[in-house]
Amino acid sequence: MNKSKYMNPYLAGLLLGLVLLAAMYLSRRGLGASGGIKYAMVAMVGTVDKQHAMESSYYSKYFENGENPLKNWLALEVLGMVLGGFISGALSHRLKFKIEKSPKISNVKRLTFAFVGGAFFVYGAQLARGCTSGAALSGMAVLSVAGFVTMMAIFGSAYIFAWFFRKLWI
Repeated sequence: MNKSKYMNPYLAGLLLGLVLLAAMYLSRRGLGASGGIKYAMVAMVGTVDKQHAMESSYYSKYFENGENPLKNWLALEVLGMVLGGFISGALSHRLKFKIEKSPKISNVKRLTFAFVGGAFFVYGAQLARGCTSGAALSGMAVLSVAGFVTMMAIFGSAYIFAWFFRKLWI
């Protein structure tokens, strides 16, 4: 079995900080992923029913100046994360389809929990006007109180929910 070594977490944290600094310097914005998903969904609505998207007060603002929402930097950032993850997995020989789970649960149950948790996370990110990278990481980088509160809420709720769902893993 080929076990590839992961990057040193301190080096990875330093590199992430440099990426965040570069993003803030070059784009005058921090990092954020949930906005990229939103732009992709808006683009799909526009593809399926362009008239509805243009007449909707919510969707129409994403099509101003005739721009495709997928050309927004957030959508490109998410695409870059997916491609970067793929390249990283390929270079470290970890590129394979695998469902990480406890032997106590089925693949269907694991994927169901992952989907439901992801849906809650995306919904919460929209309510909070940012995800962990946008609201917490970028917020903390500029010493925003909301960024620190968001990060504490993320880790606090994860700790609480882990207590309830730990029997699925151990």
